[in-house]
Amino acid sequence: MGGWANEREVSLMSGRGVAEALRAKGYRVTEIDMGRDVAARLAEAAPDVVFNALHGVPGEDGSVQGMLDLMGLAYTHSGLATSVIAIDKQLTKQALVPQGIPMPGGRIVASEELFERDPLPRPYVLKPVNEGSSVGVAIVTDDSECGNPIVREAPGPWREFAELLAEPFIKGRELTTAVIDGADGPRALGVTELVIAEGFYDYEHKYTEGRTEHVCPARIPPEIAALCEQYALKAHKVLGCHGTSRTDFRWDDELGEEGLFVLETNTQPGMTPLSLVPEQASHAGIDYADLVDLLVKEALRVHASKEKANG
Repeated sequence: MGGWANEREVSLMSGRGVAEALRAKGYRVTEIDMGRDVAARLAEAAPDVVFNALHGVPGEDGSVQGMLDLMGLAYTHSGLATSVIAIDKQLTKQALVPQGIPMPGGRIVASEELFERDPLPRPYVLKPVNEGSSVGVAIVTDDSECGNPIVREAPGPWREFAELLAEPFIKGRELTTAVIDGADGPRALGVTELVIAEGFYDYEHKYTEGRTEHVCPARIPPEIAALCEQYALKAHKVLGCHGTSRTDFRWDDELGEEGLFVLETNTQPGMTPLSLVPEQASHAGIDYADLVDLLVKEALRVHASKEKANG
């Protein structure tokens, strides 16, 4: 848990919650706030399984997964290839759109270009290509205080990232669906609507209590809920996710089914008290400790299957 990514503090919150739940289930737990000596600390701990409660880079992008693979350790959540693809929003599109999963169009732009002209008609969205969900997202509108074209000195992700993904802004509602693996394969847990009093569902709204209302189950037509679950399950399978994933949507309710778009699939969803996967699991009858236990057991199953395949 922890590490040095933008989402360090949230990862620490996830890790503490997970450790407490594991201890309550009878596991012996070593908590590691990841530093550059993480491999040495893991070797010293010699765990049966690693619970990966990291968010963002390098815990979510395949780097830690590759290290754990080389060390021969079992670990929760998705593996190296899935992590590399899913954290990169453009690679995710290349994997999911040909499989019939609708996602917004758009293109990667150098931040320097933004100071000369808009890459898309306003309103549009700018986001880092390979950061955790909701980190560094900006919506550029005609009324934006960032200027037109964008002023170099204006606050925004263009000051932090050399490249950004520009996508058309999809008006409407914010929805999300969690998927968990079990003995009978993956299943979708339901749909939550995220209702924001003002602004949009950015990193601050996600992890600040009271800033966002979670409506679970979402008050949406049954056919839209079914489509969310269908797309989330398909994304989980196409990307090769393990343990759990969470797929985020925007839905323009004026367009019905045609207005539903996948934004991204998260392979390391948060496990804090405010997090969406534990909340959806609870509504599905799975309490927090049982969810954590399920993820550990799934990690051990996947590892045993890899070991068998490798002889």
